[in-house]
Amino acid sequence: MDTRAMARHFAESMIGHRNSLAGKAEDAVKVQYALHQTASGLTDQHEDQRKAARTVLEHWKGDNSEGFEKRSNRLARQVRVTADAARDAEKIVAGVSSALTTGHERARRAVDEYLDTAARLLETGKSVGTQAALLKAVAQAADLEPKYTKETAAAVRHTRGELEDAARKLRALEKEVEHDGVADGRPERTRGHTQPSHARARGRSRTIISAARHELGTRENPPGSNRNPYGPTAAWCSSFATAMWRKAGVDIPLLPFTGDVFRWGQKHGKAYTNLGAVRPGDVLLFGTGPSSAATSKHIGIVEKVSGGTVTLIEGNSGDSVRRNTHRLSSATFYGGVHP
Repeated sequence: MDTRAMARHFAESMIGHRNSLAGKAEDAVKVQYALHQTASGLTDQHEDQRKAARTVLEHWKGDNSEGFEKRSNRLARQVRVTADAARDAEKIVAGVSSALTTGHERARRAVDEYLDTAARLLETGKSVGTQAALLKAVAQAADLEPKYTKETAAAVRHTRGELEDAARKLRALEKEVEHDGVADGRPERTRGHTQPSHARARGRSRTIISAARHELGTRENPPGSNRNPYGPTAAWCSSFATAMWRKAGVDIPLLPFTGDVFRWGQKHGKAYTNLGAVRPGDVLLFGTGPSSAATSKHIGIVEKVSGGTVTLIEGNSGDSVRRNTHRLSSATFYGGVHP
């Protein structure tokens, strides 16, 4: 009879407790390391971005430099807040890692002690050479098992409590950094302040897109007259776009000229020329610049971005509200504006 194997059979539950704690401890260490790397990388990015922005502003004075400085400062704050959150999360996970390691060690000691004790009892019963002695040893080993299983189960319960507490802290931390400070242009919610959340920004974008989709198929009446339900009797693509934004609560005037939308975005730190910043709910401007109707020709609300293409809902497209897909290119668009 393999006494060690029999002892392990009795210890099956406590071994499971020990192994589960070992696996979670290993995962926690990996997460802790990843958060440390993230925090370090974001801190470096924050410093690099601030240095680059200072260098640019030292050599750039013009109408757009103030808007650039505001956006740059907003980005720097966002990166700093996220880096701080990563450090806080690292500390939380470090606490979890410590609790898991302690719990695993507690369970490991209990398992080892039980296996040694049970194996000795079984060996003693086996050495006597009678069935009665062996059965007595088996009963003694079985009677010991609940005490040690209770110990390993307590280690698991304690660690589960630590995990639940850490989860609550991480959820609170997640809410703290959920924001859209770069694009929204409103006060950010760093510690002790308020800022729009990602949820609010996504909700606004969904409202804009939903409102625009509801208008699909709306036409001028009569055709060719530029008479429309969104603004003055004139080219009305911009009136449509700003009307949809206003429905979603964006504090923007009804602007019939597309270039004025871009200038409004510059004034409020929401305009961009890097098309990599585009996202649903934005508007994109067709042409080469906002100076005149000859250079700022059309506008559309972004419904979807997919790879190198963008789907827009556009007013005054073929005298109606239509959905069109375009290549996302600076040859077509000179910029965009976040709502």
